[in-house]
Amino acid sequence: MPVFVSAAVAGVMALTGCSASSATSSDATVADAASPVSSAAAALTVRDPWVKAVDSGMTAAFGTLVNNTGAEVTVVSATSPASPMELHTMVMKDGQMVMQPKEGGFVVPAGGTHELSPGGDHLMLMEPSAAIKPGDELSFTLQLASGDPVTFTAIAKPFAGAGESYDPSMTMPSATASAAS
Repeated sequence: MPVFVSAAVAGVMALTGCSASSATSSDATVADAASPVSSAAAALTVRDPWVKAVDSGMTAAFGTLVNNTGAEVTVVSATSPASPMELHTMVMKDGQMVMQPKEGGFVVPAGGTHELSPGGDHLMLMEPSAAIKPGDELSFTLQLASGDPVTFTAIAKPFAGAGESYDPSMTMPSATASAAS
């Protein structure tokens, strides 16, 4: 299957990669190279975005959301041509860390940052349409509560993480809760 390449790609977190990691890549800007910087671009940028490479199954995107304004910014959803997506967080349930959708979105404080990292909040790719290989570039769009879109590109990297599972009460479209490894 073709590599998903786009002018803007968002960080994606892997279901199986929810543990500490360090990632390095260049900052992703919010504006498309062919268009002027939008107010959303000035409001939010994504630093060091990356995606966990996988042959099949769910995966995730990570990075640092940077709020360049004096007001709180909330990310309410994410999309990618590579897969249906959800905003996810990790919670303790019955003595285990499990993933679940992040109610209310990711709130980035005024002038602050919000980490998307293995073992924490992340952008979940629920059903990638093709393998995501190391070096692939994926495009993503974050939707802000203000209605502004923010686009960025993330590079896929190999990552071996922990084996968290979904909250058993979650209903996932044609994805299995045992996909974590």
